[in-house]
Amino acid sequence: MAILQVSAAAATAEAAKPVLLAHQAVLDLSAGDTAWMLVATCLVLFMTLPGLALFYGGMVRKKNLLSTLAQSVATSVIASVIWIFIGYSFAFGVGGGDAASFINKFIGGFDVALLNGVKPDTAYSAAPHLPEYLWVAYQMTFAIITPALIAGAIAERMKFSAFVLFVALWSVLVYAPVCHWVWGGGFLGAMGVLDFAGGAVVHVNSGVAGLVACLVIGKRKGFGRDNMAPHNLAYTMIGASMLLVGWIGFNAGSEWTADSLASVAMLNTIVAAMTGAVGWIIPEWIERKQPTLLGMVSGLVAGLVGITPAAGFVNPTGALAIGLLTGVACYFGTTYVKNMFRYDDSLDAFGVHGIGGFVGALLTAVFVDTTINTGDAAAHATVLKQLIGLVVVIGWSALVTFLILMVCKYTTGLRVTEEEEIEGLDQSQHGETLHG
Repeated sequence: MAILQVSAAAATAEAAKPVLLAHQAVLDLSAGDTAWMLVATCLVLFMTLPGLALFYGGMVRKKNLLSTLAQSVATSVIASVIWIFIGYSFAFGVGGGDAASFINKFIGGFDVALLNGVKPDTAYSAAPHLPEYLWVAYQMTFAIITPALIAGAIAERMKFSAFVLFVALWSVLVYAPVCHWVWGGGFLGAMGVLDFAGGAVVHVNSGVAGLVACLVIGKRKGFGRDNMAPHNLAYTMIGASMLLVGWIGFNAGSEWTADSLASVAMLNTIVAAMTGAVGWIIPEWIERKQPTLLGMVSGLVAGLVGITPAAGFVNPTGALAIGLLTGVACYFGTTYVKNMFRYDDSLDAFGVHGIGGFVGALLTAVFVDTTINTGDAAAHATVLKQLIGLVVVIGWSALVTFLILMVCKYTTGLRVTEEEEIEGLDQSQHGETLHG
């Protein structure tokens, strides 16, 4: 009788276990880690709304402030909905039900569409101590800010309808696959490409897309002739400060647990931001004879971009160097390179995120410290692996972004009319004007 009772209890316990999809594990909840990741998720969302919105909004002309803010809001709405519908499934699902299948090296699948199979007692396999719902939410904030960054390259001239269609298609066809390649079990992660929090996935990906977009759409009317100075650098400074705070959730949160490595990532993030400002302001001060507020906050963001792929792989000395070198590289990228090729990257999305992400990803392999991160990928990191990963991401982002822009061009149209651009996008696209 006792044996039968034990067998029945075991059968009941087995039946109570959740039916898992290929990407899932049974939740082994850590209350402390969950609490930290709830905070980190809020911090990363804070980066876009209101951080990036204000950072970009202050740099455009007054007649385009509201339209620039609207782009950040619209991106948050569109990317969130798409993430639930299919983005999460493409990025972190397992196509074909076989984790080792060939197709899963490149894309997830439809198995988790609309969060099918995600339950309170399931976890993502790489983070079994976190509820999967929290994992979905945290990764969704990355899916939001990545296309939002692209808006900086095409500010003040893209039709809002085109922007909406572009973000929807780009989220599915560019962000989700690249995310899968690096973080979701794809071929770049398996190859050993290091990207702690999004140097390739977020910054190079969005920066290259921004460059392609600004080249296809063309320059703003009066570019190089009219005064296009930022209308409110106070907004930009406030936005940059919000980005700095939010970036702690971005980088330290990418450890997915509250431990020593997350602490190092947090310190590295702050340190690199500050040396990024130094790296930008020194050449600017030498060249212009005066340091600018815009230069300091741009350098701060450049340092943040540079440390993103490296935050959990380097020590603080490495973070100092990465921030400094990225700040210098982004300064020259947004001045000499931009002036040499005469493209109108309105708010330097490519100059800061594309160039900064590229430099930071390469320097990750240079400064990797296996006493900080003892993982196998860190131990076998090379600049060549990083370069291969960057080339793949750049090629895919550039090609698919161009194709998406062509779809927009022949459906919604890409650009506002000359009269609408002169009037300002606040009025022409949204029927709103800024008062005060």
